[in-house]
Amino acid sequence: MLLLDHFRPPLHPKHRGDSFHSSWASSIADSLNEDLLPDWYFAAQTMSAGLPIEIDVATFAEDPTEPETTAVATRVYAPPAATMVIPAAFPDTFEVQVYYEEGGAKLVAAIELISPSNKDRPLHRRAFAAKCSGYLSQGIAVMIVDVVTTRRANLHHEILSLFNHNTGMPSAELYAVSYRPVVRDSAEEIEIWTNELSLGEPLPTLPLWLNAQICLPINLDATYSSTCGRRRIP
Repeated sequence: MLLLDHFRPPLHPKHRGDSFHSSWASSIADSLNEDLLPDWYFAAQTMSAGLPIEIDVATFAEDPTEPETTAVATRVYAPPAATMVIPAAFPDTFEVQVYYEEGGAKLVAAIELISPSNKDRPLHRRAFAAKCSGYLSQGIAVMIVDVVTTRRANLHHEILSLFNHNTGMPSAELYAVSYRPVVRDSAEEIEIWTNELSLGEPLPTLPLWLNAQICLPINLDATYSSTCGRRRIP
């Protein structure tokens, strides 16, 4: 299927771009789990609108009808005022994560579908680039896909700048990039596959590395077409 503009009329706002991204992430995860991933691997999509502030600790009122226990009561801690408060960025996330589950789930690869909020201001762009570079520095393969037409920032260049490298593909508006962190002859490197995207053209197939031996072909066009069909997008 040919790439459509999901962020401008006539598709937007009838078919919201963030809703499509959510469905596309699910389609990619399903394709990985059903057709591509070997045993001991699984994929899961994660989506969030900004930072889920209360994700780490939740407190619930106890049901007074519950029987008493011997648990020791915990004093409520009132911390002092913060020493400083700084601006931060908690942009939307549309991500597919791939885990190796033997011996416990270990993240080995991530596919990022770039949203408008990832590109809309310098702080958000740096936060997205830092997230991806953090994955790469931990040996986690990364793929980014940018079909956002309403923001012109190139996040691939933002990622390269964090590795003090400024060359690569031209400042394309739409693109898909796959990164593979690797150690070769004691040298730490990142292999990069870049593809410029264009409206009205099919999407490419990109490599996604799970380890030094296993590489999967991610057919973006197939998952994109499937998502458009399920969302009744002509």
